[in-house]
Amino acid sequence: MGITSIKNNIQENKGITKSVILSFSLLLGLVLLGFFIFQGLKTFSDKDRVVAVKGLAEMDMKATAATIALNFSFSGDNLQNLIKQTENKKDAVIAYLTNVGYDKNSIKIGILDVTDRQKYYEPRLQNGEQIQVKIDRYTIAQSLTVQAKDVETAENKATQMNLDLVTKDLTSNVKTNYSFPELNSIKPQLIAESTKNARIAGQQFANDSQATLGKIKTASQGQISISDNYFRDEGSGKQKNSYIQKARVVSEIVFFLE
Repeated sequence: MGITSIKNNIQENKGITKSVILSFSLLLGLVLLGFFIFQGLKTFSDKDRVVAVKGLAEMDMKATAATIALNFSFSGDNLQNLIKQTENKKDAVIAYLTNVGYDKNSIKIGILDVTDRQKYYEPRLQNGEQIQVKIDRYTIAQSLTVQAKDVETAENKATQMNLDLVTKDLTSNVKTNYSFPELNSIKPQLIAESTKNARIAGQQFANDSQATLGKIKTASQGQISISDNYFRDEGSGKQKNSYIQKARVVSEIVFFLE
């Protein structure tokens, strides 16, 4: 075999090798391109696979403090007599409160509220006719407030106060007011709980559809609502445990399904 034949064989082998490498590279490129196209289409398709669920969270809030407010009023045409009546009743109510254990310095006396209508008659409809009816020109209102020693017994204390004052001819409007924790102090816990419950609901849906629950796509938190006096006695229907309120929030979350 001559030198020329050997060179020709070497050149032919090199050509075959290059063709094989080129073909393999082209095939590999097509495979990778197909894979990436498949992944892209799959990802695009997965974006439409979502589930929207709601998570509910509720929390009882106990009052941190309670006050008992006592209000009474007098009306008439003689302002000086009304002021004297109001002062006498105020002193009598304060005496009662100190007798049942409240310190005199802890009793807060509200500003005397005087309403002057500046007239003695006003038109009213009676039997189809408009007539002038005599009214009291002045109304004086007085309020007293005491701090309850225990929020759980404040309502019972107020009820007893009302009965005692009626029997002493010192009838007043007795009401219990409660102070509750700031919503900002419980908001993070409520949101975390509602998100957790939403994920549980989403996971159940994913299991039923033989999918995997993915990341959160969108989330919206509902407004926190407060329910007053939600405990009621089943027999009488009266409000019970009014020193407890219920905070409630519903979050709506959209999860990806993989």
